[in-house]
Amino acid sequence: MLFMPERPTPCCVPLLVSPLSDEDAGRLAGALKALADPVRLRLVSLIAASDGGEACACDLTAPTGRSQATVSHHLSQLVKAGIIEREQRGKWAWFRLDRGRIESVCAALSSPGPNR
Repeated sequence: MLFMPERPTPCCVPLLVSPLSDEDAGRLAGALKALADPVRLRLVSLIAASDGGEACACDLTAPTGRSQATVSHHLSQLVKAGIIEREQRGKWAWFRLDRGRIESVCAALSSPGPNR
C-alpha cells in the first residue's frame, strides 16, 4: 500500500524573481526545514542513488551509522514534508524521492537568469 501524503502544490515562484507569498514561503520553509539536517540529506542521496531510485528502510541504517529508530524518525519527517514517498511491502517500508517536490524546491532557489 503506497502512502501518499497530500501532494504538495508546486512550491512557488523563484524567490529571486518576486517576493514569496506567505503561503509559498511556508511551503518552501517546510521543505527546507526537512532537508536542513545532515542525516536527512544523506538519506535523500542514498535513496536517489539506489537501484531503481528506491530503497528499503532496512538498507539505510548501516550507511548512515544511525539506529533503526533514528533513521525511521528522519524518514518520517521527509515523508511528512513530501520529499519522499513510502510504500509498505510486507514488513518493510520502501522509499523513493518525490522528484517533482525536489525540482520545485530547486526551482524556487534558482537564479532567474541573465536578464534579471
